[in-house]
Parts: sequence; structure tokens; C-alpha cells
Amino acid sequence: MIYLTMMIFIKDEKEAVFQQFEELALPILNDYKGKLIYRIRPNKENFIGKNDDHPYELHFLSFESEQDFINFSKDERRKEFLNLREDSIKSTFLVKGIKI
Repeated sequence: MIYLTMMIFIKDEKEAVFQQFEELALPILNDYKGKLIYRIRPNKENFIGKNDDHPYELHFLSFESEQDFINFSKDERRKEFLNLREDSIKSTFLVKGIKI
């Protein structure tokens, strides 16, 4: 089992486009033994520190294997709407781990 924590930074005024992407991408997780454990949209006040750039969403995901995650990333259906991801996401920060 692998666990992923993803911080997603959205381009200005592209929240609706990002939501379109999520509505299409998240259901595909199940096809690759993936699970969305948490999807969190924190407020700016929830962050301690002085960084001006805060993630729009935090995702905590799991996959049964690294290969399942790779297969999800390469899914042909997902590729059809990656333009929505490119149009809406400024950057992401991904951390991979295992349960100990």
C-alpha cells in the first residue's frame, strides 16, 4: 500500500475549471485500487507561517501498489481531460509514503 499527500495550487480564478477536472478524474481512482481518503480545502487562516502561497486543496490518497498509481496516471480516459488540469493548476507538491 502506498499513500500520497498532494498539495494543489490553483491559478487565479480557475477554481471552476479545477472542479470540472476533479469530477472527471476522481471516479477513475476506483479502477486502479485507489482511494481518496481526505479531500481538504483549508482557509488561509489555517496555515501557520509567512508563505503567501497556500494550497487550494489537500488530497490524501492511497493505492494498493506503486504500479496502480502509475496505471492511474496513464489512464487513457484521464488523458482526454488533462487540459482542464493544465488550465487550472499552477503547481502541485506530492509526497509519497508507506504506512508504518
